[in-house]
Amino acid sequence: MAKRRVNSGSDDENSPSQSETPASKRAKTHQNGVQPSSSKDKGKNKATDIEIEIGDGEHQSDVEEETPVNKVTQEDQEADEEKFEQEHGDKIRQSLDAKRQTQGGVAEHGIIESVELNQFMCHKLLTFQFGPQINFIIGKTFCGKSAVLSAIAVALGGKANSTGRGSGIKSFIKEGQSCAEVTISIKNQGDEAYKPKEYGKSIVITRRFTKDGQTSWKIKSKDNRVVSTKREELAAICDHMNIQVDNPLNILTQDAARQFLSASHPSDKYKFFLKGTQLQQLSEEYDLCYEHINQTAKVLARKREAIPDLRSSLREATARYEEANRAREQKKRADELTKELAWAHVKTKEQEVVQKEEDLAKLNHKLPKIEKELLDARAAFEVVTDEIAKLEQDFRALGNMNDMNEQKQDLQKAMRENKVRRQQLNSDLQQMDISMKQLENQVLGYEKQIQEEALRMEKHTHAKREEAQRSLEQARQAVAAADSLKDQLGTERRELEQANLTLSNSFREDDMRVNELRDSVQRCQSIIEQCKQNDNDKYVAYGKHIKVLLDKIKTMRWHGEPPLGPLGIHVNAKEPEKWGNVLRYHLAQFLTAFAVTDARDRPVLKKMLNDSGNQNTLIVIYERDMFDFSRGELPEHVLTVHRALRVTDDYVLRILVNLAQIERIALAQTRREGDHTLRELRGGQAWTSDGFLVRVFPEGGVSSTKLDNMARGNALLLTGRDTDAEIQHHTMEMRRFEEELVAATSALSQKKKEWNDRKAQIDELQKRHRAAEDALRKAKNELNRLQQDANEALPANLAALEAAKQEAKQEQESIRAQFQAAMAQKATLEEENSKLTEQFNSIKKHLDGFHHQQSDIKSQIETLAEKRQIQKNNSDHFQNKLNEDMRKVEIAEQAAKVVQEEFTNWRQQALEICEPVENPRSVEVVQRQLESVKNALKEREKRHGASVEDMVVEVNRAKAKLDAVEKELKQMSALNKALKKSLTMRLARWQEFRRHIALRTKLVFQYNLSHRGYFGKILFHHENQTLQLKVQTDDQIATQGTRDKDPRSLSGGEKSFSTICLLLSLWESIGCPLRCLDEFDVFMDPINRRVSMAMMIDSAKGSDKKQYILITPQDMTSITPSNTVRVHRMPDPDRNQGVLRFGS
Repeated sequence: MAKRRVNSGSDDENSPSQSETPASKRAKTHQNGVQPSSSKDKGKNKATDIEIEIGDGEHQSDVEEETPVNKVTQEDQEADEEKFEQEHGDKIRQSLDAKRQTQGGVAEHGIIESVELNQFMCHKLLTFQFGPQINFIIGKTFCGKSAVLSAIAVALGGKANSTGRGSGIKSFIKEGQSCAEVTISIKNQGDEAYKPKEYGKSIVITRRFTKDGQTSWKIKSKDNRVVSTKREELAAICDHMNIQVDNPLNILTQDAARQFLSASHPSDKYKFFLKGTQLQQLSEEYDLCYEHINQTAKVLARKREAIPDLRSSLREATARYEEANRAREQKKRADELTKELAWAHVKTKEQEVVQKEEDLAKLNHKLPKIEKELLDARAAFEVVTDEIAKLEQDFRALGNMNDMNEQKQDLQKAMRENKVRRQQLNSDLQQMDISMKQLENQVLGYEKQIQEEALRMEKHTHAKREEAQRSLEQARQAVAAADSLKDQLGTERRELEQANLTLSNSFREDDMRVNELRDSVQRCQSIIEQCKQNDNDKYVAYGKHIKVLLDKIKTMRWHGEPPLGPLGIHVNAKEPEKWGNVLRYHLAQFLTAFAVTDARDRPVLKKMLNDSGNQNTLIVIYERDMFDFSRGELPEHVLTVHRALRVTDDYVLRILVNLAQIERIALAQTRREGDHTLRELRGGQAWTSDGFLVRVFPEGGVSSTKLDNMARGNALLLTGRDTDAEIQHHTMEMRRFEEELVAATSALSQKKKEWNDRKAQIDELQKRHRAAEDALRKAKNELNRLQQDANEALPANLAALEAAKQEAKQEQESIRAQFQAAMAQKATLEEENSKLTEQFNSIKKHLDGFHHQQSDIKSQIETLAEKRQIQKNNSDHFQNKLNEDMRKVEIAEQAAKVVQEEFTNWRQQALEICEPVENPRSVEVVQRQLESVKNALKEREKRHGASVEDMVVEVNRAKAKLDAVEKELKQMSALNKALKKSLTMRLARWQEFRRHIALRTKLVFQYNLSHRGYFGKILFHHENQTLQLKVQTDDQIATQGTRDKDPRSLSGGEKSFSTICLLLSLWESIGCPLRCLDEFDVFMDPINRRVSMAMMIDSAKGSDKKQYILITPQDMTSITPSNTVRVHRMPDPDRNQGVLRFGS
């Protein structure tokens, strides 16, 4: 029996309630396998009375007319049915008896394992786990039992209106909610499981729908993984498992059950019979085939009418051809010339192919040379770029002279100020000399006048003057003593201040030393941490993820040799404690570098370095050349960088010679030693351990540059020690630095204390100096008073002369003191100028050497930049030339390909015309002869109205058309006849199906009635499409004899029991694994309900691989749950929620 397809129509609100496609129609079936026509009484009694035959011969008649056959009488039909029942009844009864004696097996696929309702109808959340055979769902009225069957139908793709619960899918959503969801789990086991690898042992189907009519499916595996969201997949699952969700007998909803139970008209029962057994679907499909066969027969009849016209056209064309056959010889000559012309064109095209291939070969021959020149230019560009990078590094290593330039400017300013001050001082000294001479003359004049005046007054004032002179002398001595004390205190204070200044400079140096020691301790700690990391990764000193990078380099294919690096793994210092810092400072970027032999490998390696976080790693292009560099080495007694290193790879050694010139650079402990060594060598470059880059130029210039932070290099490079030794070494170094730090910190504290003590002494001397200055001032005031008293005692004339003399002497003493101070200041300025000049000359010498060095490097960089630009231009030139020639090659290849294809096509076309012609003449010669013959043929064509070719074509076309029509007509007639025969056989088989199903239904119905002691039968009238039940109850047998009772006269319980018997009979004839029935016992009395229940349970147990879901509002206390029978009780309805919209 054909499987029912799941309807793919939508359950949206706007979709039609039923599909009207031809494949889904149900047609009436009739006695004797009749396939009805489109009229209302579609061809009754016409199972074999219509044949469509198209003969194979040319003159066979068209479609045979339908010939009526004698109608079969009702009596004949009943006799035939009785005969059929006698022949097959016993066999069917035996099979039913055997089936009842065996227990039905559990289905491995196609049955429902569980169902879950979320916001569906009256349920917020409801879940059931179904048994594999019999499931009773019980509960009080209005508890929502019927929602379970509606949910099953909706989840399996059934239409909303087929459930009888609403016109659209959104009517199933619980009030107040925006969406609902139904999930159903279908068993999927056994050999016939559906896609078991994708879904597993269960298929979970979830349908979600919203208030706005949107709906979606999720078809998931047992582990809840979504496999599909398409409805077509659901249809395929239902087809595979023979689940017929829209079959009214498979899922008999509450309304459908009531209709089935209460339906009294025989035609309604017959419709249920046809729909449930799918005979109606099969009948309609046969009806559609019948209509197609008839339409095909009509088309074939119309085609047969055109055959005489085609034959007449062929005869006319043949007559015209025979009339023009006389021109065939001349046409033959034209054909031969046409063949020769075709091969002449082929030969011309072949020559063109040879020429194109020669042109392409010439262009291809030039490409390798251009590619080599491009690679050479790129390699040269990279070499020059690396040289410029090295020079730029040297330029950066020079540092800058900003501090020295600032010192030079400060010295120039100080020298200018010193010069101005000396010039001003010389002018003051000259003026002082003139004043002294004038004052000396004045004093001599005053003394002479005083002597003359004193002689006159000596006898009167001698004793008094002597007393005054003694007082003045004592006052002068007091002034001298006070002045001497002041000078002594000032000298002591200045000495202490100078000592404190020296001490302050000293502890600033000590403070710097303390900071350096702290940095050294931290550096040792950092190195120890790096050593611990290096214990796990020996490449940690050379960059990030170098070990992973080296492993990746080994697995790749390179144009040249595999990249060499990091170079530092092949280099160690012979004396790392002595030279490690200076070598690491200058060689760090080369020790972490990689080297390749082919410039094409450089971009790939650069990308790998960038990806691993080593963007600044240098890549060198080198040649594997073991050149001799001994000529460039310094004398053997000079320690060079090369001699201080131990290089285990000869190629790495030569790379360092090329990049860093390690054979030409000397090493020295101090700047002075390096300068001395280079002067002996008459020029060169040296690196010193005290942090200087020293250069001596052949022309005599010297440059020394202080290097910043000599210890900045990675301390793990060039050590030559293993990790444990390195940790031990730097641990000891850290302890030594810590001890020195403690000592330096203590010395610094002691010096600060000494400075503070001396500062207190300076403050005390400052107070005493101010007191001495006060005493000196008082002594001078006393001297001036005594001098004034002495002057007042003298006569007025003599006093005036003495006062003038004293004033002149005081002025003279003042100028003398100023002169001495000026001379001392001049000496100081001269000494200061000498020191400034010496410093200025030294700085100028260093700056000149630095600028000379800078200028030399800049000149080299400019020269190399020009060279690099030239190489860049060369590279661009060759790249453009290569691109241009490649475009030419591409164009030439395309042209050659086109010509070759034309040659191939022309040759193929020529072969279709004829075999190759040896040594064809030129195209021009053959063309002239062919035109001459064609002109002659055209003259003949004018007389006959058509060319020979046209006539041949016309004859062939007419014959081919006639043959094609006759062949197609013959084939289609045979096909249509075969289809008709096949349809007749299928109609006969359909009738057999119907008779067997009807007989099986009758016998099972009688057996089911016998459970109550009833007797009955089913009367099938296929001609009238009716199904009638005749039932005789036990009391009727006692009172009315054997007369059958019409079901309408039965009581409600008897009628329901009879209908249940009919339903169970029909279930025996369908193949769907599901049997769902809602409220089957609604009209039954207790006795009929008990018997019906037992009968249904026995029927279900005997059914093989079928699952039953039965809903009843009754209490199933009489049913004992078991492995095959499971009772599911619905929770009582919530009384606060009101009446459900659809009831239960």
